[in-house]
Amino acid sequence: MDSIYRSTPGRELIRRWCLDQLAAWPVPHERKTVTAKGVQTHTVLAGSGATTVVFVPGTNFNAAASLPLATALVAADHRVLLVDVPGQPGLSSGERGSSGGRSTWYGAWLSEVIEKASSGPVAVMGHSFGAAIAMSSSSPRINRLVLVSPGGLTRLRLTPTVLAASAAWFLRPAPSHSSRLLRTMLAPGHPPRDELVDWMTLVARHSRSSGAPGAAPLSVRSIPRLVVTGEHDVFLPPRRLAPAVRGALGAELGVVPEAGHLVVEERPEYLASLLDGPGRPGSDVPVK
Repeated sequence: MDSIYRSTPGRELIRRWCLDQLAAWPVPHERKTVTAKGVQTHTVLAGSGATTVVFVPGTNFNAAASLPLATALVAADHRVLLVDVPGQPGLSSGERGSSGGRSTWYGAWLSEVIEKASSGPVAVMGHSFGAAIAMSSSSPRINRLVLVSPGGLTRLRLTPTVLAASAAWFLRPAPSHSSRLLRTMLAPGHPPRDELVDWMTLVARHSRSSGAPGAAPLSVRSIPRLVVTGEHDVFLPPRRLAPAVRGALGAELGVVPEAGHLVVEERPEYLASLLDGPGRPGSDVPVK
């Protein structure tokens, strides 16, 4: 099977960045590697609340790159399990052949991870590609989904600005190009974290980014779902995503003000609050 990493030294640099970020994280936590669908899967467990929240990050992200959200979830008194998705840069398996690019494989993988991580019900929060994975899982332990800028429901919008920034980031890896790409994924006026700029530069230099696995096969189980996206989401603008959410999930889209595609970076406390009660996320931003 092909590796997502361009070289062994490059893989080790990415691993070291992740380990250093987790080691510096002041929140007490436990790292554990489990086998799910036959592949090594790295997990991080933090918090001790009554509700277990499993967070599945999006493309090119992982537990170590998602610590602002993890911190907010723990602060909101949740028990949090962060997973590194196999076939994405991080501490899980870097082989891209296992999934065959299928959402059904990722859904079954997540179900196995949940089975090994919790003996009771869990809420799952997924971002972008991670939300598509969450929707694809048929685990009976899932009692709630929070889908943030979910992939797998409609095609991404790829503007000339995004394509130019992506090409520069991929072809000429440098902090300036990583910052430029991240700025397209954030709301106007929101500069990216220095750590995230460093991370995306490592990803461009040492790994091969994978594409989305296509449409998410929705679980036949009736599960409460909350769906939100950023007001300024460049890939999934509200006017494009709202009809897809309504048609596929029978849900209304919540729009997060002053946020882009990386809502998990910009509004972690707000996302953590969505797990406090049943209801639809409020929004004072119209879907245009």
